[in-house]
Amino acid sequence: MGVKTVFTQNTQAMNDVPVISKKKEPRTEAMTKNNNPAEEEIITIEGPAGLFDRSKTMKLEEIREEIGDCTRCKLHEGRTNLVFGDGNPKAKLVFVGEGPGRDEDMQGKPFVGRSGKLLTKIIEAMGLKREDVYICNVVKCRPPDNRTPEPDEMSTCEQFLFKQIISIKPDVIVCLGATAAKSILRTKASLGSLRGKFHMYSGTKLMVTYHPAALLRNPNFKKPAWEDMQVVMKELGLPLPKKINQGD
Repeated sequence: MGVKTVFTQNTQAMNDVPVISKKKEPRTEAMTKNNNPAEEEIITIEGPAGLFDRSKTMKLEEIREEIGDCTRCKLHEGRTNLVFGDGNPKAKLVFVGEGPGRDEDMQGKPFVGRSGKLLTKIIEAMGLKREDVYICNVVKCRPPDNRTPEPDEMSTCEQFLFKQIISIKPDVIVCLGATAAKSILRTKASLGSLRGKFHMYSGTKLMVTYHPAALLRNPNFKKPAWEDMQVVMKELGLPLPKKINQGD
């Protein structure tokens, strides 16, 4: 065919070229130094930098007024009532959930359905009353069909959660479920790796535990959840009960 020479690539030579992997980017969260490799990672978050002026502490009433008849994200389209929060404005303990459910949407208060009744039992087992603590959620409007809030919905609404925490200045925050934990701690870690120890948020100790709805679905979670609450009780100086009825 008139072709005298055919040039080919030296595949062996190409295979011998070393592959240089890309350097992994470090985590952006501020972390505490872990001197024991066997211990799980502890996360420290300094605060919601850039979201608002943290030098100004607002009262809860002022934060609620700022939210107004909110239409900042699409969740407002299906709500009956905006669920701001409920409890002691000077509480030492703040519980943070994911978002309102049907009962909460109807009544305008957080944790008043089946999950709320169980949370009330947990609070009372700790030797406290609901009016002693503060309860709120990451998003203030009910997601359709109680689905998990979407990232844009949380990023829009969580500024008000952060303002609530700054206003209350609690000694301990308890995140009920992975969604609340991931929002506050800016992490993608699993709930299992986060719970059982204190993290830090803006100078406040933070405990991650199971959402009461998870306890209703799986009673096996009740024991580890109660263990988490006992750690919180010890931090708050509350007396530990001698016995706990695992069936409650």
